[in-house]
Amino acid sequence: MSETKGLEWTFDTVASAYDKFRPSYPDDLYEMIFNYISLNETCCAVEVGIGGGQATLPILKTGCNVTAVEYGKEFSELCEEKFKKYPNFSVLTNKFENTLFENNKYDLVYSATAFHWITESIGYEKVFSMLKSGGVFVRFANHPYPAKDNLPLFEEIQSIYGEYYHNKKPKSRVEYTVEQAAQIAKIAEKYGFADIKYALFHRTRTFSASEYCALLGTYSDHIAITENIRMEFFSKIEDVINSYGGSITVYDTIDLQLARKP
Repeated sequence: MSETKGLEWTFDTVASAYDKFRPSYPDDLYEMIFNYISLNETCCAVEVGIGGGQATLPILKTGCNVTAVEYGKEFSELCEEKFKKYPNFSVLTNKFENTLFENNKYDLVYSATAFHWITESIGYEKVFSMLKSGGVFVRFANHPYPAKDNLPLFEEIQSIYGEYYHNKKPKSRVEYTVEQAAQIAKIAEKYGFADIKYALFHRTRTFSASEYCALLGTYSDHIAITENIRMEFFSKIEDVINSYGGSITVYDTIDLQLARKP
């Protein structure tokens, strides 16, 4: 279970910043998805936890009808505006767990860096019931690794976390692995899915000190910190990044899991 369970509400308080600073997903990830499932205007999909719509456009462009379900009202309104030229898009403001969907209707259910908020059994059982026979569940998520190329900067940032962030223990310098991706992929087997595949994708992003703190301000556990402490904490991080030349590179690993309802 995520240590941030219960903080789902926080994202909607920073919807605009989330849309600006959270990344989209690599083209080769979508290529793998579209090689696994062919989508067109006759298809119906549900996106679980659309957020700022970082994963939505490539699916919409296939002509597939996409219904997003999103807990945050601000995010729902943002995405309604963002995708208003697509008649094949709609959004429901509700928790996925509480939203009624027709059984055996959907060709695709997918979720990008959001499905971990849902209790495993509830989420997988519901997705399975929603999908047609042959329908596909796609789960993917981004795992950022800041300052992989700069150990002294990484360690100083972790020291600041230890001082300001609820006495959080420093992170170890371990990247997300293919073994972890495989473990998540195997979960689907427990709920009746088959033809399971998984993969990792990699990229880098470079931020100025202020941009990086703005990015941190979109993470649920950071948003939940008392504002005066959070501002002091961010100021310290910005100062240390500036002391190392003013920029920081984040190394992203994106894991993708594909599963099919028999």
